[in-house]
Amino acid sequence: MRIGLSIAGGRPLPDVLTAIEDAGAAGYAHVWPNETGSWDPLTVLSALGGRAPDVELGTAVVATFPRHPLALAAQVLTTQAATGGRLTLGLGTSHPWVVESRYGLRWDRPADRVREFLDVLTPALRGEDVDVAGTTVGARGGVDAPGVEPPPVLLAAHGPRMLALAGERTAGVITLWARPEYVADFVVPGVDAGRAVGSPPARIVVGLNAAVTADPDTLLADAAEHFALGSTMPSYRGTLDRQGAGGIEDMIVAGDEETVVAQVRRHADAGVTDLILFPTGSPAERERTVALFGGLVPATRPHVRRPAGPTVSS
Repeated sequence: MRIGLSIAGGRPLPDVLTAIEDAGAAGYAHVWPNETGSWDPLTVLSALGGRAPDVELGTAVVATFPRHPLALAAQVLTTQAATGGRLTLGLGTSHPWVVESRYGLRWDRPADRVREFLDVLTPALRGEDVDVAGTTVGARGGVDAPGVEPPPVLLAAHGPRMLALAGERTAGVITLWARPEYVADFVVPGVDAGRAVGSPPARIVVGLNAAVTADPDTLLADAAEHFALGSTMPSYRGTLDRQGAGGIEDMIVAGDEETVVAQVRRHADAGVTDLILFPTGSPAERERTVALFGGLVPATRPHVRRPAGPTVSS
């Protein structure tokens, strides 16, 4: 299992780029800027260019609703060229209140929209022209980006339909708030349900909020307040309910180094191919957590097909 780091925005762009370089120097195999009302993640990675050359660069995630797939294909291929072919595109539908309140768009049939979005995006990334007249997406034409290989695409998913779609139409899944047993019993089988016979194994990418802390009770109480809105979002709420969790705070791994590493190893055993750390807590706790995850002992798991990087075995 390879270890990656979520790269937060909300700071000057040069600081974000430096944080990506620091993650590579600390031993992380991949980094994942996200889309939370700050910098555009694909533009961030394009600005990074050839820096941090040994690190995979992913987005976790880019929202589909406010973008047209042909416009996104052009942006993605530009970023892929600017970074020397190191991009992995993480896509997601976002959430109803974000789509309707922030963007003023109608939240409707998200799974159907993603399927039709991929009907356009996937061939366009391969340099093919498209002619799609779907019920939610229409497109005609292509993107001319000579010499650029299409990047892998991952789909953010929580429920059975989206998990199966991730397995059917993309290289794998990105998911959150998933305990190891839930990954093994629900996420992996859900993705495999959509996987065609003979396809390469899907990537199972799981985001993990974690904190190395001497006071987990206080940290989790603060997290319950911080993530209160997130715990009500329908896709997250479904994931939490299936695991019998009261809120997102129940999914956070908090404790000393031994406690945190033990939970990370359980994720590796559950079939997670890539873990994304979302460090949680005070600045000092986050720094301690980032240092721990970056220094985990490398090992090899045969089902992981990505380039070599820091990994954890059971």
